[in-house]
Amino acid sequence: MRLRELCMDWKVVTVIVVSTLAMGIEHYHFIFRYKAYDRMLLYLGVPLAVILLVFRESPARYGFRLGDWKAGLMLTAVGCGGMALVMAFVARTGDLRAYYAPQARSAIPLPLDTALDLFGWEFLFRGFLLFALYPVCGPYAIILQAVPFTIAHFGKPELETLSCIFGGSAFGYVAWRTRSFLYPFLIHWFLATITVLIASGAAG
Repeated sequence: MRLRELCMDWKVVTVIVVSTLAMGIEHYHFIFRYKAYDRMLLYLGVPLAVILLVFRESPARYGFRLGDWKAGLMLTAVGCGGMALVMAFVARTGDLRAYYAPQARSAIPLPLDTALDLFGWEFLFRGFLLFALYPVCGPYAIILQAVPFTIAHFGKPELETLSCIFGGSAFGYVAWRTRSFLYPFLIHWFLATITVLIASGAAG
């Protein structure tokens, strides 16, 4: 009886383990010269390989699709507008300015730089993790996926890290509502880009 109580969905266990290992490896190792390439490999390439080769499922099952694009565009517009107002003040604070201003000098154009950095990041949390957890955890999955997302921000400015449990949950809601990780990616991409621009003084 006790062993039966420990019965787990092997796919959910695999997703949790793979996601945790991907975060750990990305933190401790440089695979490529440019860190964003590491995240593309570990946060996008590895989960897609697991979905296709191990689970033998479509990535669409994990949010890799347009989903409800009408709701997605509306939520993206609202999210970007709200974040622009917030970051107009927050990105000028000392910690965020010190951390993000140097990123404006990247060799890669800033919008491309942030896109490369965040595309895999969003798929790991708002695609792979969220849609694997939801069938067994229900709505709690929206908050649960924001926990490792917050932990992954350790080392960044404190205010940003502490806000991630809320922002990550909001991103999770958008992904769940639209059945796609693409719209949280667009909001996160806009947020990251405008933060660097404001922190560096390039956006006034």
